[in-house]
Amino acid sequence: MKNIISILVLSLMIAGCDETKKVIDTAGQVQLSGTYTITSIAGNNIAENAPNITFSTLEKKVNGSTGCNRFFGTYTLDLYALSFSEIASTEMACETPIMATENVFLMSLDQTGSYSLEKGILTLYSKIDRGVLLSAKKEHNTEN
Repeated sequence: MKNIISILVLSLMIAGCDETKKVIDTAGQVQLSGTYTITSIAGNNIAENAPNITFSTLEKKVNGSTGCNRFFGTYTLDLYALSFSEIASTEMACETPIMATENVFLMSLDQTGSYSLEKGILTLYSKIDRGVLLSAKKEHNTEN
């Protein structure tokens, strides 16, 4: 009987932890939702033709502008682990500096392993060395 009670208590604890993780994941999804304008990539400030990224949390999709082309894809969020997949973009040609920024931006998405979001500033970190890949400022919805 004692073993059955121990197993029941352990099962409830595991289920409770799973529910806590779901709540934390959902809170992260809601927090991340919205559009962000990229302010720096690889330590370089972006002033003109800044890329942006929009997180659609219900569909777990991303889209936005690279500064020249449009891109879209999916993302996975698990606590503070963030990764992007199936990223594709249009293929218009732009001036060399804009294309260089686009290439670094898309490469940064591919290398993302985690993120932080503090006071409306999104920071993406490398999955290899936790170095800062890019920073972005959340755009506020002015429609409401």
